[in-house]
Amino acid sequence: MVSVGSKALASRRHRSSISVEDCSMGEDKSTYKSARRKNGMSRKAERGGHGGFDRYDTRQNAFGMIDGGSLNADKKFSKMKSTSAPQTSFIRKQVDPETTKYFTEISNLFGSDTVDFEERSVICGNALAEAEGKEFELATDYILSHTVQSLLEGCNVDDLCNFLHGCAKQFPFIAMDRSGSHVAETAIKSLAMHLQDKDVYPLVEDTLTAICKEIVSNPLDVMCNCYGSHVLRSLLHLCKGVGLESSEFHSRKSSKVVAERLNIKAPWLNGDSGFHIGFPESLKWLVFGLLKGARKDVRILQVDQFGSLVIQTILKSLVGQDDELRHIIPILLGCSERDPVEGNYIQISVVRDVIDLMKETAFSHLMEVILEVAPENIFDELFTIVFKNSLLELSSHPCGNFAVQALISNIKYKHQMELLWSEIGTKVGDLLHMGRSGVVASLIAASQRLQTHEQKCCEALVRAVCSTDESPGYIIPRILYVDRYFSCGDKAKWDFPSGVKIHVMGSLILQTVFRYRSELIQLFITSITSMESDHLLEVAKDSSGARVIEAFLNSDAPAKLKRRLVMKLRGHFGELAMQSSSSFTVEKCYNSGNLSLREAIVSELAALQSDLSKTKQGPHLLRKLDVEGYASRPDQWRSKQASRESAYKEFHDTFESGRSKSLKTEFLADSSKHTSHPKDVKTIRQEIEHHATSDIPFLSISGFKGKSEKGKQGGKTYSRPSTDNNIFDGRKSSKRKRNNDQSENAEAAKGNGITISLRMLRQAKGNGKCSYDPKPILVHCSSRKSIDWQRSLQK
Repeated sequence: MVSVGSKALASRRHRSSISVEDCSMGEDKSTYKSARRKNGMSRKAERGGHGGFDRYDTRQNAFGMIDGGSLNADKKFSKMKSTSAPQTSFIRKQVDPETTKYFTEISNLFGSDTVDFEERSVICGNALAEAEGKEFELATDYILSHTVQSLLEGCNVDDLCNFLHGCAKQFPFIAMDRSGSHVAETAIKSLAMHLQDKDVYPLVEDTLTAICKEIVSNPLDVMCNCYGSHVLRSLLHLCKGVGLESSEFHSRKSSKVVAERLNIKAPWLNGDSGFHIGFPESLKWLVFGLLKGARKDVRILQVDQFGSLVIQTILKSLVGQDDELRHIIPILLGCSERDPVEGNYIQISVVRDVIDLMKETAFSHLMEVILEVAPENIFDELFTIVFKNSLLELSSHPCGNFAVQALISNIKYKHQMELLWSEIGTKVGDLLHMGRSGVVASLIAASQRLQTHEQKCCEALVRAVCSTDESPGYIIPRILYVDRYFSCGDKAKWDFPSGVKIHVMGSLILQTVFRYRSELIQLFITSITSMESDHLLEVAKDSSGARVIEAFLNSDAPAKLKRRLVMKLRGHFGELAMQSSSSFTVEKCYNSGNLSLREAIVSELAALQSDLSKTKQGPHLLRKLDVEGYASRPDQWRSKQASRESAYKEFHDTFESGRSKSLKTEFLADSSKHTSHPKDVKTIRQEIEHHATSDIPFLSISGFKGKSEKGKQGGKTYSRPSTDNNIFDGRKSSKRKRNNDQSENAEAAKGNGITISLRMLRQAKGNGKCSYDPKPILVHCSSRKSIDWQRSLQK
């Protein structure tokens, strides 16, 4: 809260008018630049840095052009940038001294913290009533606007809507003002907060309609203003029903975009970031009003960074509405009405312009969103009409390569991957040399996701960093430091750069590679396991390098090779555990090691137990590895670990070894509708380790009650194994006495969950065919004796 005296207020200068081009004035140049950085529009990163997908480079590309920019594109679109719609100005009067004094006293009152909640609401309502007819002047005042924000946050919904109705005609000008934009944002957020009460929806919708009516009358001014663009996007979020602070919908961070494109995180389009119902009619009216009003100026919106951000938000708000997107996207690309003769949405005549536009920062961002939300037929036309035969040209450009990354990340079919590979697959080395590692990473991730061209991707990546007469041990280090390797003049003399931060995109490339099948990445496995101990330790200390080691330990590489890598880090696990990023690597090493390696890791951590407990990640690691148990009772800790390993081995031998055979049986084919696929080895290990420390037997079965047809476990209902005549060869089911061996096993199961349960599972498997169902852990058997064994276990 800003509280100032009346003398200071009186000496303040007022501007006599406000123009929609405030952001271009000298005093706002820094704000303009900071807004550009804040919105993630700047694609430039420090040379050799890791600020974005790729770094800018001035090396010559494959076409003999300098990659620092597009001279022809700059000349071509400079006229459009300088062209703008007629600007409107609004005369602003100074706030009279009496009103200034009144709102200053309110500001001082709120700053004293002597007003309770109920009184504050009444004061806010009365003050907003006094502001009637002066809303614009107060909202755009540099000092009094702070007081107005406090009033809008503390008033009830009726007073809030009355204020917005009073300034609806001036709302676009308030939104485009440096101070007024904060007032407008506060008002929108306050409206969102009041939507927790469903009774206020009609009142809020009526207010939004009044505001939107004024904005769509002259939308280009607001859309292309650095302040108005942000307010307009918040208004779209409110109408859509999306949280105003939702980074997934508003301005996603580059790290999240990378995670989605490399299959590390689910796409944002599949998430649910909404927090209220929204106003679909107001949204539709606002969106199409904006597009209709700005259609004649679409060439300006294509290259204006703030207008592009509004269009991106509009496209995201229309996800799932394919008919509307099919109409809007061609317009944004510069197409005229659809030609019924050609039958295409995208016309050949605009292809060259679109390609040149993708070399512009604003349109490059816009194209990324278009590719994410486009219906399948529009995406196919973009792929085959626009990008085809221009993939290498765009991939080589500092801005265009981001559009290519978005294209690759959204392909769905193998034949699309074939076309991509034919144009840029053989240029992996050239792309890495030009600093376009993001394109390479997206290509590898798409190959892994679609399960095609995996071998070709691995071979191309190896050829790019290692010649045939060099040792494969160079592969991993050179990809980790891909920027430094390709910037080195004499690559034959390149050596491991100690003390240098690992390249983020190089790390992401290797993380994706280690998700391939082990038979495809033998050279990469050999390279990482043959690294020197000091180099491997330096990689593990780096946050990006640690992810690579974890990816290798999570891969399906042979266990003995994983232990070979873990052995090279012995003596440094305590040092790694003290760092928040590499503490996860210590846990992965522990899970991948045998009993002796685990004891070595825990013994190192036990020596730093007190220091570790003071760190953020330390308590979790100490608890997960049971360091305290080892320090106090090492023999008991070893016995517990040995029992856990034995249980895991028995389970693996019982189910995993014969899983392929059991899946071929007719019984499992029939029951596959009711059972899920067996868990992988890593998941099984984690579940065994969890249940080994609890009182619940790992494979205990509960929920069967008498002759009921269904059993419940964990709050869910599961079908019992069928006992009809078809399964049991026409023999009728009958009650049998339980034999002594089964009774003893059932009693023993209460005290020794894992071992006894596994022994009984092996017995069940010997009596008939069985499969493992992880939801919950049940055994489906094809012999009546095994079913009797299940019943006995419940007793």
